[in-house]
Amino acid sequence: MAIIALFSAILASLGHDLAVRAATTERVVVSRHSGLAIEGFDPVAYFTEAQAAVGLRDFEASKAGAVWRFRNQGNRASFVAHPEIYGPRFGGYDPVDLVRGVTYPGNPRFWAIVDQRLYLFGREEHRDAFAANPAHFLKDATARWPALEQELAQ
Repeated sequence: MAIIALFSAILASLGHDLAVRAATTERVVVSRHSGLAIEGFDPVAYFTEAQAAVGLRDFEASKAGAVWRFRNQGNRASFVAHPEIYGPRFGGYDPVDLVRGVTYPGNPRFWAIVDQRLYLFGREEHRDAFAANPAHFLKDATARWPALEQELAQ
């Protein structure tokens, strides 16, 4: 019996630890280790090159408490002038998870541009579901985002 109780306690603590690690407190998805937004991927390259491209240390800008990297000076200038256009919507959080009421960071490798806005997804399956019916997800994610955003640190 003691072994079962100990095993249950370990599982419960692991589940709590995983939830704490998965939670985030940023309004923009930022690596806690590097301070880089969206893992250092260039947000403008999604629009100009239609691909997820890693930015370079030589072309950085600070916006919204994060360091953003770009592939060239032109992309950097475009972002600095219009971060509301080039930055990922919902701060880079997965809109499919937002619909569920959860703020889960998007992976810059799983992305879509819909109506000239960049969206990042935590899983490839989420991107595929979103792409099949973006209006459905956007309606619900947009409705939930203000309350969820308020729970995140500034």
